[in-house]
Amino acid sequence: MAAGRFMLEKAIDYPESTLKDVSSETDERILIEEAKRDRRRFGELYELHFERVYAFIGRRVRDRAAAQDLTADVFRKALEGLDRFEWRGAPFSTWLFRIASNAIANDRQRAARETTGSDLDAEKGSAPGVGDSIENRAALYRFVRDLPDDQRRVIQLRFAEEKGIAEIAEAIGRTEGAVKQLQYRAIQSLRERMGERNG
Repeated sequence: MAAGRFMLEKAIDYPESTLKDVSSETDERILIEEAKRDRRRFGELYELHFERVYAFIGRRVRDRAAAQDLTADVFRKALEGLDRFEWRGAPFSTWLFRIASNAIANDRQRAARETTGSDLDAEKGSAPGVGDSIENRAALYRFVRDLPDDQRRVIQLRFAEEKGIAEIAEAIGRTEGAVKQLQYRAIQSLRERMGERNG
């Protein structure tokens, strides 16, 4: 029952994997083996699967240019990893969809890191009284040392070691949401302390 539900969820999430390929399974297997020996034959696999992979990505990534870039990346990775592909009864497209899912997830993580990083940098730069003077920097470091342990650790990892939210969460054994909350509280506390100092 649970296995059936899992298969149904997978079929809903990856409807493309339930579709038949344009060519027969035997023809596709032969084409893959030929592409492993002669990379120029990979072009036929590309032509055979391009539209489905692009549609798969396009439904999950609304930006057309990003979808095109990710699709190109999927086929580049597939070509590079073709020797590692083993036929196990599932169509070649299933492997391509797995590569695409990973590429989408990595792209979202990168975008989230960039967004979070720029937001935090803006917050840090806009904190009252935080300037480039030596005195202000010294006071800021002293205030960071006075933060509660978890907040101090998050600030050190985020700004001194330039780690992303996911990396910090893994390092301190907390969720990403908890890390963001600790970071927010720490920045608010530092703002208040610097404001009092310079007020």
